[in-house]
Amino acid sequence: MSRSLGSPSSLKRKRPEKDPTGLVDAERAVLNVIKSKKDLGIWAGDIAKDTNLTVPVIQKSIKSLLTKKLIKEVVNIQNKGKKHYMAVEFEPSKEISGGEWYVNGNLDKEFINVLKQLCLRYMHRQKVATLEGVHNELKKSQVLKFPISSQQVGEILYSLVLDNEIIEVKSTGLGEYHSIPIGTVCYRVASGTGAGKGPRIGAFASIPCGACPRISLCTPDGVISPSTCVYYNKWLNIDF
Repeated sequence: MSRSLGSPSSLKRKRPEKDPTGLVDAERAVLNVIKSKKDLGIWAGDIAKDTNLTVPVIQKSIKSLLTKKLIKEVVNIQNKGKKHYMAVEFEPSKEISGGEWYVNGNLDKEFINVLKQLCLRYMHRQKVATLEGVHNELKKSQVLKFPISSQQVGEILYSLVLDNEIIEVKSTGLGEYHSIPIGTVCYRVASGTGAGKGPRIGAFASIPCGACPRISLCTPDGVISPSTCVYYNKWLNIDF
């Protein structure tokens, strides 16, 4: 008995269905790995670990995906020497881009300097300022045409402290600090007469107020007050 071979058409190998995106298997595998990393993206070298594809195949797939505008190359500020890729529908996270302080992987020094000058200008007028006060002033500014967060302002003030442009102190509730609650972190310009008034943060750890059980009842005009506290006045006379 002869074995039935069937029709000639059944002998032909069935062709795989064409991918509507025009991607071959390797390209699809690379794209899926890149998409899975979302806004963190992925270094080309790590793609090999997740796909088990050879380096030449990965390089060819990446080149094709870039041409088809399905992925993009992004700058990773943590390692600018490594090529980083991300699907086009995502924007780099702050961990990758550096956040608002960076543009195309480069520190935006002009933007930072503008903010520094605005902060200093305000503090020269106010003499003493809190983070909240500086932030509110910048939000009302007609110079900035973009929103700015409290965290950004804090980073700018910290930078000014490191530059010795301002000093970080805690309010005593007296004199220039009368409108600021005792113990509140605030800032004042570092140059000029009287710039050092008010306990610096480093020295504040030894202030009597830190161990006073009545600190919550202490107010500038109250029965318990820094102006009438013998221990507080002695502490103010200590040369830090």
